[in-house]
Amino acid sequence: MASTGSGSHTVDAMKLSMMINYSGDFYADVDKVVELEQAGLDVVWVPEAYTFDAVSQLGYLAAKTSTIEIGSGILNVFSRTATCMAQTAAGLDFVSGGRFILGLGASGPQVIEGFHGVPYEKPMPRIRDYINVCRMTWKREKVVYDGPTTKIPLPAGQGTGLGKPLKLINHPVREEIPIYWASLMSQSVKNTAQYADGWLPMFFDPEKFHVVWGDDLEAGAAKRDESLAPLQISAGGMVAIGEDLTGEAQSALLDFSRPHVALYVGGMGARDQNFYNTVCKKYGYVDEAAEIQDLYLSGKKQEAAAAVPAELLEKTNLVGPPGYVKERLAAYAEAGVTELSVNPVGRDPVATIDQLRSLL
Repeated sequence: MASTGSGSHTVDAMKLSMMINYSGDFYADVDKVVELEQAGLDVVWVPEAYTFDAVSQLGYLAAKTSTIEIGSGILNVFSRTATCMAQTAAGLDFVSGGRFILGLGASGPQVIEGFHGVPYEKPMPRIRDYINVCRMTWKREKVVYDGPTTKIPLPAGQGTGLGKPLKLINHPVREEIPIYWASLMSQSVKNTAQYADGWLPMFFDPEKFHVVWGDDLEAGAAKRDESLAPLQISAGGMVAIGEDLTGEAQSALLDFSRPHVALYVGGMGARDQNFYNTVCKKYGYVDEAAEIQDLYLSGKKQEAAAAVPAELLEKTNLVGPPGYVKERLAAYAEAGVTELSVNPVGRDPVATIDQLRSLL
């Protein structure tokens, strides 16, 4: 597992990644990614949610780029079967020449049951089953699997009875495609540290993350198979670097992320099933998290955004003078982050990535 505070990771080992906005101008984003690839961006993630599917866009990105890794951020494990997920990952790895990262997650009951019409049952065991089936499929083993959520072939007494074990026809570019798990809750984080190649947390505060996830990461790492490489951690936030970004100027720029945080902490899920709200409370923002949710669910989105703690914004983004940002980079490295996820803001994102590279 990646270091969780031992200081064994250096800043210069860190990759740089960026998430495309799922409701933005995709073609403009692709043009930006092509530019940023030349500037040293290592990974681009394409989200899905309940928008256009990520797979078609990842295929387009694969054709438009040549070196950057392309990741699904994330594909949920309820809307595709386990072997379909394996096929999809192998296909994207093929068209990209071995540059794909499979980001998996469970989404939430509102999306899975409300948009996909599938029961939101056993999300953590399901992801674990999908990881196992994917790895089996990519090795071109006959897929015979009996897990808590996934049984292949269909058991006797179900269906026509004609199902038989099959293996992938094609030879994948790689039989070990990296699998990243977007997890937040205790058991899922433990299983991420035990089974996945990488972890995709949200609202990662490098100084406080251990309060929320430290014990779970350590418990999972203790059971991790020695054949797996150390767990990669992808975390970060909005990035802006400038000598003038202090005091009110810094705060004003950080304020742009308030609606995004309020959406997740206040409105992403039902009142008693909002994982992001739980994380916020575990960080110590108990009253603030409750207020944000109350305001957001009563339709007062602007007031909810205003209630987001300034400290949370500062600690989960990289906005400030070069010296300050360099200190934040060191904090992320000390926390074991191996891939800095960045959202460069401003008129010249390429210059921001260049500047970030120089600080790394």
